[in-house]
Amino acid sequence: MIDSILRGLRQPEYVHVLLNPLPVYGLLISWLGLIIAVFLKSRRAQVATLVLVLISSLSAWPVYEFGQQAYDRVLSMTDDDGERWLDEHRDRGEDLIWLFYALAVLSAAAIAAPIKWPKSSALLVFAVILLGAGTLGSGSYIAYAGGKIRHREFRNEPPPPKRTHEDEH
Repeated sequence: MIDSILRGLRQPEYVHVLLNPLPVYGLLISWLGLIIAVFLKSRRAQVATLVLVLISSLSAWPVYEFGQQAYDRVLSMTDDDGERWLDEHRDRGEDLIWLFYALAVLSAAAIAAPIKWPKSSALLVFAVILLGAGTLGSGSYIAYAGGKIRHREFRNEPPPPKRTHEDEH
């Protein structure tokens, strides 16, 4: 069993699937926690949930990298519709990954800046909540296409149009 797990961890597509819930579900849980911490007016709870937002946002980086590494292998395993969803998933990830990085930077600022400038806390936390909502939406948008690559049962709409080389440049 351990050999099987270790073998899986050497396959980028396996690691991508293993980690891909973190940027969305982890961010959702930490984002909700941050909202609760604001209502409780607890700076300690805000800092704890901001750390979780930071970690969840940063987890998008390995998910993205392993997804890029896995592209060719997943492409070889899928059908024509799945290929179109794979390209859509990749394009969405490439276009929107920056939101996760921006949220990570903003979260770090919301943790650190109030140490020197305490009055910045409320504004920065509010900004994290707003950007977090947008980032959650983009993560869901990316994942929506990803779920259709190999799962025909989730394909309840036609696939995106097939791209040509001219579309990619």
